[in-house]
Amino acid sequence: MALEKYSRLDGRKSSNYCSTISTVVFVAFCLVGIWMLMSSIIPVENSDLPANENANVVKEIVTGNVFRHFKDSSNETSEDLTKRDSYPSKSQDDQSTIVKELGNTAEENQEEMITSEENHQERHAESTTEEEAKSEDKAKMRDEKDGVGKLEDGKDNSGDRSSSAEAVEIQPVSKNYEWTGSEESLDKLKTDMDDNTKKLKTEESSDGIKKQPEVVSQTEDKTSKENKEKYEKQSFGEINEEIHEMNQVSDVPAGSGSEILNEATTGSGSWSTQVVESQNEKESLQTSISKGQSDFAWKVCNATAGSDYIPCLDNWLAIRKLPSTKHYEHRERHCPYEAPTCLVAVPVGYRTPIKWPKSREKIWYYNVPHTKLAEVKGHQNWVKVTGEYLTFPGGGTQFKNGALPYIEFIQKALPCIAWGKRSRVILDVGCGVASFGGYLFEKDVLTMSFAPKDEHEAQVQFALERGIPALLGVMGTKRLPFPSSVFDVVHCARCRVPWHIEGGKLLLELNRVLRPGGYFVWSATPVYRKLPEDVGIWKAMSELTKSMCWDLVVIRKDKLNGVAAAIYRKPTSNECYNRRSQNEPPLCKDSDDSNAAWNVPLQACMHKVPVNASEQGAHWPELWPLRLEKPPYWLKSQVGVYGRDAHQDFTADYQHWKNVVSQSYMNDIGIDWSSIRNVMDMRSVYGGFAGALKDFKVWVMNVVPVESPDTLQIIYDRGLSGIYHDWCESFNTYPRSYDLLHADHLFSNLKKRCNIVAVIAEVDRILRPKGKLIIRDNVETISQIQSMVKSLHWKIRFIYSKDNEGVLCVEKTLWRPSETETITAAIL
Repeated sequence: MALEKYSRLDGRKSSNYCSTISTVVFVAFCLVGIWMLMSSIIPVENSDLPANENANVVKEIVTGNVFRHFKDSSNETSEDLTKRDSYPSKSQDDQSTIVKELGNTAEENQEEMITSEENHQERHAESTTEEEAKSEDKAKMRDEKDGVGKLEDGKDNSGDRSSSAEAVEIQPVSKNYEWTGSEESLDKLKTDMDDNTKKLKTEESSDGIKKQPEVVSQTEDKTSKENKEKYEKQSFGEINEEIHEMNQVSDVPAGSGSEILNEATTGSGSWSTQVVESQNEKESLQTSISKGQSDFAWKVCNATAGSDYIPCLDNWLAIRKLPSTKHYEHRERHCPYEAPTCLVAVPVGYRTPIKWPKSREKIWYYNVPHTKLAEVKGHQNWVKVTGEYLTFPGGGTQFKNGALPYIEFIQKALPCIAWGKRSRVILDVGCGVASFGGYLFEKDVLTMSFAPKDEHEAQVQFALERGIPALLGVMGTKRLPFPSSVFDVVHCARCRVPWHIEGGKLLLELNRVLRPGGYFVWSATPVYRKLPEDVGIWKAMSELTKSMCWDLVVIRKDKLNGVAAAIYRKPTSNECYNRRSQNEPPLCKDSDDSNAAWNVPLQACMHKVPVNASEQGAHWPELWPLRLEKPPYWLKSQVGVYGRDAHQDFTADYQHWKNVVSQSYMNDIGIDWSSIRNVMDMRSVYGGFAGALKDFKVWVMNVVPVESPDTLQIIYDRGLSGIYHDWCESFNTYPRSYDLLHADHLFSNLKKRCNIVAVIAEVDRILRPKGKLIIRDNVETISQIQSMVKSLHWKIRFIYSKDNEGVLCVEKTLWRPSETETITAAIL
C-alpha cells in the first residue's frame, strides 16, 4: 500500500487514511492474539546429544505463568536496590511445573519416550502486516520492561514494580531419568498431555495474562529389547509415581524470594581481606590456571589414605622434609604445589548416611570403616561396633556417662553461662567424636569442634558422619583460622594440649579468639588430681592465667563422672593489664592485627581488649536468637560490603536470603531437605543464607574466602560460625563431609586465580554422594560448571538463567572413573 498518496500538503492524513490505519491496527492485534495462543513450542538446543541423531521428540508442557509482577518484597527504594532478578511466579491453585524434561545421560541406556509434534505452520504463515504488528508489540514490551526497577548498569528506570510484567528466559532442566513403563502407558500419557495442552490454552492467570504452554524438545535413543521387556512388567501407576517424583525436583522457583541477587562484586571500602591482613603469608599457589580448564579426563586418586585422602594434610613429601615435629608441624596444612584434579575413591559398601537425629547415635560402619577408637576408647563410651553400625553412647574421656549430664553440670556450676541464650557459639578443642557439641544442639548452642588427624583414627570423620560440626585442625605453630573475640565459650575436656609451656603461647591463642567476658571451661586431670605431674601443671596454669588477667570463677566437682571443671573468665577492660608489675605475657604491638589469621605464626602476646563502642568485642552481643537478626552495634559508622549503609546492607542481605530459601530452595529446586544436615556456604558475606536456615535441622559452615571482604566477625556476632579459607587449596575436612554446598558468585572469581578443574575436584571430594551443589553466578560460569559436572556424571536437578545471571543445582552420584592417578606426594 502506497501511503504517500493519501498525505496532504500540510502533513496531515485524510480521514480515509485514518480509517484504514485503525483497521490495520485492529487486524494486527487480533493476529497477534491468535499467534500468542498458537505459539506453544520453544525449540531448545540439546547439547548432550548429536545434532544428526535420529530420535523421538519429548513433549513437555509448561503450565506455569511465564510472566510475573516484578515486585521487591523487602520494600527497598530504588536508590538502595542492587539489581535482582526474579523467577516466574506459580500460584497455589496451579502447582504444575514450569519446565520439565525427561531425559537420560549419554552413559545410561536412552529409552523411547513420548513422540509428539505440534503444528508450527500457522506461526510461520503470518502475513507481512502481522510481522510488522509483532515488531511493534515486542517494542512495546521492551519499553515496559525498561521501566522496571533500577538495573545493574546504573540506569534509574522509573516505574511501579508491583504492576510491571516482565518476560523471563527459561532454561531447560537436563535430568537423568530412566523410563520404566510400558509402551501402552506411553501412549496414554501422551494423550493426557495433549489434553492438558488444550486445557491450558483456555486458562488465564490471576493478572489476566494468558498462560502460554511451552514445549521443550529432547532427543532420545531407542530402547533395547531388554529394556522393553522391563517396561511391560511395570504398572501405569508406578510410572505416574516415578514421574511425580521426578517432577518434584524440576520446578522453577516462584516468587520474589527467588530473585537473583546480582552482588557478585563486593566493594572494598573499609573492608580488608585476610590476604591483606595476614602477615608472613606463604606464597600463593601459582599453579597453571589455564591447565586442564577444558580437560575432563577424570581419574581416581591413588594415595596412601585411599578414600580418606585430604590433599593438604596427607602431603607426605612435604611432611618428611620438616626439620621438626615437636610443635605438631606434621599435623598442620602442607598443600601440594599443584592442587590435585583427581577424584577420591568411595569406600566399598558405602550407603546413604543415616538422617539426623538418629545419626547422632549410630552411623553405617562401611561409610567410616575404622575401629581403632572403638578398641581404645570403647570403655569411655566414645564409639562401639554394633553389627553393621558404629554406635555412639554419647560419652567422652571426661564424661563417660554421657555428654548431656556433663553439659547440665557446667550449667549448674556457672548459671550465668546460660546455654543457648548468652552462650551461643562455642569452640571445643580436642573434640574427640564431638559428642559434647552434638548434645549442645539440644541447648540451642552451635559448637565448632576441632581435632587433628592423628592416632585417634577418624574422630573428626565420625563427628561429620554423625551430622555434628567438626573441623580438622591442631594447636601448632599457626593461628587458628578464626577472627579475634568471637567465641562465647572455649571448652577443653582433657584435650591433651600443653597450655602452660613456651610462655603460654597456645593458651594466648585461645585468649585471642575468646570474646571479652567469655569463659574458658577446662575439665582436665590437673584440676582435680593430686599426682605430682598434675599438681605441677595446675600451678603453672594458675600463674599463667593470673598473669593473663583471667578470673578463676569457679571450680566444681562432677560427682557423676568423677571429674572437676575449672571455669575462667576473660577480662572486659584493660585495667588489669595496666596494673601488672611485669609485662608478661607481653601485650602485642599495635601493628599486630588480631584478626589476621590465615597462615599467621603464633605469638606469645596478648591483644588489648577493645573498649571503644565502635569496636567489635567492646560489648556482648544480643541474647540468642535476637542477635541473629539485629545488625551488630559496631556496624553503625561503616559502609556495607555492597556499598550501602552497613545496616541497610545487612538487613537487605538477610531479607533476600530468607526470600530465596523460603520461596525457592525449600520447594522448587529438587532438594529433599529432610536428608540435608551438613551445609557449607562456600562464599558467605553476612551469613544471611545460614541465618535463613535457622529453623531447619541443619548446621552451616560459613566460609569467608581469604580474598573476600573480611566479614567473619559479623557472622559470629550473629550467633553463627565459620572459617577463613583459600579455595585454591584443599579444605580441612574428610571426603564426603557435606550434604549441601552453596556457592554464590564464587567460581567466577576463582577462575581468575585458580585451576577451576581442581576446585571442582575438591567440591567432589567433600560432597557426599547424592549431595547437592547450588551455584549462583554469571551465565558463562554456570555453563562452564555445568559441563564439568556433566562429565562427572552428576545429575542436573535445576537450571535457570536471566540477564546474564543464573542458578544451577546439581546432585553428585556414586560414579568413579576406571583409571587412576598416583599422587606421589601422598604416598607414605
